[in-house]
Amino acid sequence: VMSDKHRNVSILSGRDCSMQRRNQKVIEEAPCPIMTPELRQQMGQSAIDAAKSVNYRGAGTVEFLLDASGEFYFLEMNTRLQVEHPVTELITGLDLVALQIQVAQGEPLGMVQQDVSFDGAAIEVRLYTEDPSQDFLPASGPVHLWQPATGIGVRVDAGICSGQDISPFYDPMVAKIIGYGPVRETARLRLMQALKETVLFGTA
Repeated sequence: VMSDKHRNVSILSGRDCSMQRRNQKVIEEAPCPIMTPELRQQMGQSAIDAAKSVNYRGAGTVEFLLDASGEFYFLEMNTRLQVEHPVTELITGLDLVALQIQVAQGEPLGMVQQDVSFDGAAIEVRLYTEDPSQDFLPASGPVHLWQPATGIGVRVDAGICSGQDISPFYDPMVAKIIGYGPVRETARLRLMQALKETVLFGTA
């Protein structure tokens, strides 16, 4: 959701973040592949109600658990932009960072729900410096070479460069690699190709 101080709240799509390891998200995508229009409307209204109930302002993610019968249950609200916000940006065409700054300055959101449209599909993977032989514990050390993939439908958000050191004092996520396309299968194939072309040498 994105909310302003004037109680305008818009839903900016839904995401699926079920793929996790040690309670840490690894793969995220938008839109949620099992989402129906009815479920989106119900979840969306619940998210709007949650934001309005606390006069929320800014970007926020209302999380739900979905069971096998299609019932959903409120889990929590993350009151910030999340790591996986690029998949939302890619299917909505919105700059969520700019919108967050805009509403933080007290300006109105400048759009209503009908202005938000969803186009295509996006899948993001988080790139971690971890040691699989040590139960995927964080690995620190030098980055000898960082060469991210490029291409149509590929977005890479990274915080590293060749020659720098990976510190042991922060989260081991160093980049996000996103594939985008008109349909989910295209996004998946572009993401797979981007992963094949991404190079990261270094760390222990």
